[in-house]
Amino acid sequence: MYNLENALKKYGLVMPSPPAKGGIYEPVKEFGDAFYYLSGCGPVFNGEQRFIGKLGAEFTVEQGQEAARYCILNLLANLKAKITDLDRVKRIVKMLCFVAGTDTFYDQPLVANGGSQLLIDIFGEERGRCSRSAVGMNALPGNIPVEIELLVELER
Repeated sequence: MYNLENALKKYGLVMPSPPAKGGIYEPVKEFGDAFYYLSGCGPVFNGEQRFIGKLGAEFTVEQGQEAARYCILNLLANLKAKITDLDRVKRIVKMLCFVAGTDTFYDQPLVANGGSQLLIDIFGEERGRCSRSAVGMNALPGNIPVEIELLVELER
């Protein structure tokens, strides 16, 4: 039987505390019968900002992928705070990855792969592989290099 905590341990990952909100919004909002929209999260870990700067300047693609993984963990921490049991996740429906890079940085999809692969690793191919967009930005809040949001479907 699937257990998210065991999947995280398998990859040496720890679920962080939900990140502090950066404005007036809901981190997780239910819509429809079993769908949740998860507001964008950046690459902090338990309040510690680990990445400041842009891809193609301060960070490599591999570092961007690591930042994307932190974003995913924060999103899951927010979802867990809302629904308690992440084993209820039926599937990840869509991921939107914003990547702040230099004017000549064009590898946004490769950066997003860090988050996509983590979702597949911990939820499995069927539940974790989602549709996705990866877009370049001039700047993100707090000068972070990556921000990700998700749409998730839960078991009823």
